[in-house]
Amino acid sequence: MEHAQKLQEVRSVLKEVGEDTLEALLMIDAIQRLGIDYHFHGEIEVVLQRLHTKFNTVSDCHNNLYELALGFRLLRQEGYYVSADVFNNLKDTEGKLQEKLSEDIKGLMGLYEASQLCIKGEDILEEIGNFSSQLLNAWNTHNDHSQARIVRNTLGHPHHKSLARFMAKSFLSDFQGTDGWVNVFRELAKMDFNVVKSIHQKEMLQVSKWWKDLGLAKELKFARNQPLKWYMWPLAVLPDPSLSEQRVELTKPISIVYIIDDIFDVHGTLDELTLFTEAVNRWEYAAVEQLPDYMKICFNALNGITNEISSKVYNDHGWNPMESLRKAWACLCNAFLVEAKWFADGHVPKADEYLKNGVISSGVHVVLVHVFFLLGHCITKRNVDIVDDFPEIISSVAKILRLWDDLGSAK
Repeated sequence: MEHAQKLQEVRSVLKEVGEDTLEALLMIDAIQRLGIDYHFHGEIEVVLQRLHTKFNTVSDCHNNLYELALGFRLLRQEGYYVSADVFNNLKDTEGKLQEKLSEDIKGLMGLYEASQLCIKGEDILEEIGNFSSQLLNAWNTHNDHSQARIVRNTLGHPHHKSLARFMAKSFLSDFQGTDGWVNVFRELAKMDFNVVKSIHQKEMLQVSKWWKDLGLAKELKFARNQPLKWYMWPLAVLPDPSLSEQRVELTKPISIVYIIDDIFDVHGTLDELTLFTEAVNRWEYAAVEQLPDYMKICFNALNGITNEISSKVYNDHGWNPMESLRKAWACLCNAFLVEAKWFADGHVPKADEYLKNGVISSGVHVVLVHVFFLLGHCITKRNVDIVDDFPEIISSVAKILRLWDDLGSAK
């Protein structure tokens, strides 16, 4: 009851926000950083629509550096068109960013955050990103108080490249102010944090029980046994607390990605890996019968999970994704086998060759195909064909993860 009352109080605050552009921006930023924005999508959209019109027509809102940077970031990250040219006004007559900007630490943090939404070719955003990070790092070396910690956090974890749900507790401790709405937001965030924490704890218990009952940790002792670590993937990809069932279900194929990866990396012989890949491509029991016992156990688990999720998607959304899921698993195993053959032959692939295969072996496509079907948004023949064909929106994510993972493990 108290939680519902606080939700209504915040809705009222958002509906009543006046013509003060900066205050409206600060409210939306706080809501998003506190991880409670999933309650207020409609209210936030109304405010941003009004701000977008004002941002593009009223020059007064560009006089405050922090307001300019924050407005640009919030609007652009929600998909509104905002030209990066608004930042050209920060330059002096010689075309350089004004020196006086270095005096506004909060404004510089806003500039750095805004620069994270740079699109290729937007030189001004790259320039303000470098400019602000250099000044903030220099300022930080001479200061050691609470704002310095906030500056370090901004540089290390800009909002656009962070997960709000994981950063919310840290932001809450720094979220202070004299405005009445600040306390209302704080109180709701504290309540919401406990509600969501309880949801996640229940999910972790479900995942742990499922993994134990599956028995792979007992049967395949060479493989990783990290179900709660694998659960972090769905927690990051599907942060909305209402998607509890989808997070638990998504953990299942993610776990199999890691198990199959271990089979290819640390246990299977090349002949066995070839047979396993053929079995996944054919998805027939006759092919499975040729496998060694540990691979049969893995395939049976994969088959069971695929059947279970296919049945769930069909019941919930009226589409049987079996063919798409099997195709995605076959592509993954094919890519794993390519890497296994490279290793066996001592072949060092060229960068382009490696990356072309690596975006598939990252496992991202398998995971996001499952996300697409579990969410059930706009499942049509056309959209399914697009997802099956490894579209750029998926391959780009896979490329980032592949390179990030390789950089993390490079010696």
